Amino acid sequence: MSSHHRLLRDCPVTVIPAGDAAILEAGTEVEVTQALGGSATVRTPMGLFRIAPADLAALGPDAVELYAAKAGNVATGPLDESALWEALKGCFDPEIPVNIVDLGLIYDLALTPGERGGRKVEVKMTLTAQGCGMGPVIAADAKSKLEALPGVESAEVAIVWDPVWNPRMISEAGRKQLGLE
Repeated sequence: MSSHHRLLRDCPVTVIPAGDAAILEAGTEVEVTQALGGSATVRTPMGLFRIAPADLAALGPDAVELYAAKAGNVATGPLDESALWEALKGCFDPEIPVNIVDLGLIYDLALTPGERGGRKVEVKMTLTAQGCGMGPVIAADAKSKLEALPGVESAEVAIVWDPVWNPRMISEAGRKQLGLE
C-alpha cells in the first residue's frame, strides 16, 4: 500500500529505527508505506517515521478512517489467553508488515489476578535486532492494546534478549506474508 499526503498540521512522530521523538512540519509531503495496528509508517526525503494513532488526523480526515480501520480486532469474548494473543496480533514493527506474534517476538504471556478485581497481564517480548530504538514504542503499543481489553487492569511488557530472535521464529502465516515460503 502506498499513499501520498501533505501534512495538515505539525505532527509528532517517532524516527525509525532510532525511536527518537520528532516533529514533521505542516505541509511536509509524506508517503504512507505501512498502516497497520492503527499507526502509519511514512517516508519523507528525511527518512522513515511512525505516526501514532492519535496523530493520524495530520494526514487528513480520510486518512483517519482509512488507516485507523487497520487497527486490528478487539476481542469481545471472555478475557483469556486467546484474547490476549489476538490483541497482540494488532501490534506491528513499523518496518515489517507482519504482527509481533507472527514474527515470533512474544516469548511469554501470563494472565494473573489483579489487585483491583481485574486481571494483570505480563508479557516478555524481544525485537528483531538489539539495537532497535523502536522497542519501547512497540512495547508501549502492546501494553495499550492489552490494557484496552475489558477486564485487564494492568499490563507489563518487558523486552528480553534470551533467546536471541532469529528468522526461524517467524510463524508459517508470517513467512507467507513476507514471501519466505
